Amino acid sequence: MLRITVFAVGKLKEKFWKEACNEYLKRLGGYAKVEVRELPDSTREKEGALLADALPERCPILLLDIKGKELSSEALSARIDELSLSGDSYLCFVIGGSDGVTDEIKKMATQRISFGPITLPHNLARVVLLEQLYRAMKISRNEPYHK
Repeated sequence: MLRITVFAVGKLKEKFWKEACNEYLKRLGGYAKVEVRELPDSTREKEGALLADALPERCPILLLDIKGKELSSEALSARIDELSLSGDSYLCFVIGGSDGVTDEIKKMATQRISFGPITLPHNLARVVLLEQLYRAMKISRNEPYHK
């Protein structure tokens, strides 16, 4: 089974963000083993060091970055399939802090992806990422996605 870890700087505080994330984590459970690892807010450099230490060595890293490549839901699904079919049964996604990530983390990334030119609060970016992962799994299996 595919494993996915989302490394997210910052802790969800509001109940509604937690509930939204938990709903998508529950839905994803039938498709992949998905976990979220929260790292504490700090300076960009400290967050970068924490991320660098936390990221596994042998894991494709997909970094959410406003300057990354914009992918449709179908393209994200295809990319996940491509990585998992090439032998990578463990994928990592990174959501940096409010000041972005260090150049070191950008260099570690296998791919930088964007949800578009808008700036999303990090709590919302996490919900959107989990929703898009769920959608990607549904697309990959040719299953309908109920809104």
